[in-house]
Amino acid sequence: MSRSSYTHQNLVFWGLVLAALIGVLMLLSEILLPFVAGMVLAYFLDPVADRCEDLGMPRALATTVTMAAALLIFVAVFVLIFPLLQEQAVTLFDALPRIYNELRTTLEEVAPRLIEKAGTTAQAGETLPAWALNVIGRIWRSGMALFNFLSLLFVTPVVAWYLLRDWDRIVAKVDQWLPRPYAEEIRGQMSEIDKRLAGFVRGQAIVCILLAAFYGTGLTALGLDYGLVVGVVAGVISFIPYVGSVTGFVLSMALALVQFDNPWWIGAVALVFIIGQAIEGNFLTPKFVGGRVGLHAVWVILALFAGGALFGFVGILVAVPVAAVIGVLVRYLLQRYLESRYYTGSVPSEEPEP
Repeated sequence: MSRSSYTHQNLVFWGLVLAALIGVLMLLSEILLPFVAGMVLAYFLDPVADRCEDLGMPRALATTVTMAAALLIFVAVFVLIFPLLQEQAVTLFDALPRIYNELRTTLEEVAPRLIEKAGTTAQAGETLPAWALNVIGRIWRSGMALFNFLSLLFVTPVVAWYLLRDWDRIVAKVDQWLPRPYAEEIRGQMSEIDKRLAGFVRGQAIVCILLAAFYGTGLTALGLDYGLVVGVVAGVISFIPYVGSVTGFVLSMALALVQFDNPWWIGAVALVFIIGQAIEGNFLTPKFVGGRVGLHAVWVILALFAGGALFGFVGILVAVPVAAVIGVLVRYLLQRYLESRYYTGSVPSEEPEP
């Protein structure tokens, strides 16, 4: 068999494996969230468990200590802010029907006047409130879906513990499965992927915490009802680029339109998110995340849309890390292409059939 035929068979085989994997993930997308979250948590905590293991702890004990420490930190933060968040969240849920009706009335009153001043048709004036309410309804339904997903998160610590305990063995086993002629190259690319993902995940976690503090403090200082819970949620889901700021902005503006009669206060609420985005884009992300993902903003947006279309919320959650992995592989393939005869135009010597 010639080398070209062998290469073609390899490409067909790995293409079929990839297609089968994507198909299985699409079929299981509705139940993947706790497992994906557990995998992310285990990946995030693996360096800590390795450090404990270096101190002489058995891997199982190192895993238990790491998970316990992470749980204690989470509980401590949760206890500190949960009473305020709980109070505002419960009140917000109770007030949603009233807020919805008041917002609808406000949009129906204000939108036609704004459209008339802009010289737009009356038909557009009738559809704008409906469009705005439809957008808010979608956001609300997404929030309820997220709440339902959170009810499954008790599975995540269990998944994370087992994955963290066996992480090194899983890596070693996968390494044994690598095709031997390409094992060294694959290890090099996986090391590059690990470097980018580690920087992104840990850096983005710091950015999310700081944004949650900024949005929650800013909206509360302005006196916006439920500002703390909206700000914290906006900061936390900023792990998904653009989604956190957009969601927080829309929810805050809806609440501000209902609560404030003075347009200056409504503008001040918008200003909090404008300043937050400026701080994130010019300071937080460059400092803590930097160029570790290596993706253009347009490709990030495309990845979010593609992930959401294929796998729903789970797809949106992992869109950027997966896109970063694909980016590393594409850059590798591009480098190989630039070194190949398809780019250089050189003609390979004839190889005898075996």
